[in-house]
Amino acid sequence: MVTNLECALCSKTFEAGKVHNLCDCGGPLLVRYDLAKIRDSWSRDSLPRGPNSMWRYAPVLPPQRPESVVSLGEGMTPLVRTSRLGKRIGATDVWVKDEGLNPTGSFKARGLSCAVSMAVELGIRKVAIPSAGNAASAMAAYAAAAGIESHIFMPRDVPQSNFIECKAFGSHVTLIDGLISDCAKMVAAGQSTQGWFDVSTLKEPYRIEGKKTMGYELAEQMHWELPDVLFYPTGGGVGIIGMWKAFEEMETLGWIGSKRPKMIAVQAEGCQPVVRAYNNGGKRSEFWENASTVASGLRVPKPLGDFLILNAVRESGGTAIAVSDRELIDAGVALATDEGLFIAPEGAACVSALQKLLASGFLSPEERIVIYNTGSGVKYLEAYSTRFPRNAASEQDKLGGLIAPR
Repeated sequence: MVTNLECALCSKTFEAGKVHNLCDCGGPLLVRYDLAKIRDSWSRDSLPRGPNSMWRYAPVLPPQRPESVVSLGEGMTPLVRTSRLGKRIGATDVWVKDEGLNPTGSFKARGLSCAVSMAVELGIRKVAIPSAGNAASAMAAYAAAAGIESHIFMPRDVPQSNFIECKAFGSHVTLIDGLISDCAKMVAAGQSTQGWFDVSTLKEPYRIEGKKTMGYELAEQMHWELPDVLFYPTGGGVGIIGMWKAFEEMETLGWIGSKRPKMIAVQAEGCQPVVRAYNNGGKRSEFWENASTVASGLRVPKPLGDFLILNAVRESGGTAIAVSDRELIDAGVALATDEGLFIAPEGAACVSALQKLLASGFLSPEERIVIYNTGSGVKYLEAYSTRFPRNAASEQDKLGGLIAPR
């Protein structure tokens, strides 16, 4: 029950069911729903009868025709309570929402399932995206499932897994000597000449709608009581923006109260435009020059939705914090050893950030804390190989040859 689209900057409204990118003022468009009517016809008690995917929340998702939906089973990812991690870092109630178990191994599946579904509904036959890796993999997969043409622009040093996935899905892949911002320029430049639809982060209205389902899902899995603290690795930051929107919608639906978690935006020291803006009291971020981090999803020099991220962080009483590459890789390895969860460096950054905020006293040990891991660690073997070089001594070497080879 979509009513219209609304600019997040100037509040100008746009007709639903039409092809839109940004507002005339450059602001991203958000989908609005008739939540009063939805509340009368849909209850949270009916959710278990829906599909075991993010499409159980279809009444607050934009496709109006069920046949438009392109799904590979995204959503309903595990919410895992940790035990040894909490004891090690001094917190009693720490959970990991593991988005690495989505199709194509990351949370990007949610947003691209929704965006490609809307492309199908709107009659779009060619899509393009700039990506640091996982969004490209997801778009390639869903475009393949929908039978539409996809064009991908990625930095040349993108993780090998992402490049191979995109090629296997039949996408047209262009590698760029530069950052995701350079890739975005090429997508924008080709929009008029190549006729593709730009599905860059927040440059179309629908990826955020898929990602907001992380908020609905968290509330459902926690029996409609939101946690005290929510850590989110922040590159483009659409996950924070989407979940903040979801919390507002759920309150209007009468599903949750007014309580909100402290939203913690986590970035890498080598690319921290949101952290700098937060610390300086800015409403917008400034472009981060020479961005560099092994967590490729965090290498976004200036997120388009920076003002929405900063609003959510400040309104919730949260904060923004950066960690080093060494810290996040070490934290990822420690979590794998503690809990058997091999997570992406972006998610691992949140583990390191949690340790810092507990040590500083910003967070208390008894608060209920949820860390969002946005991808599978298996997709980042190049990053983790810095910790485990293949030419290092083997376990047999360490044991002095006590174990004889067969």
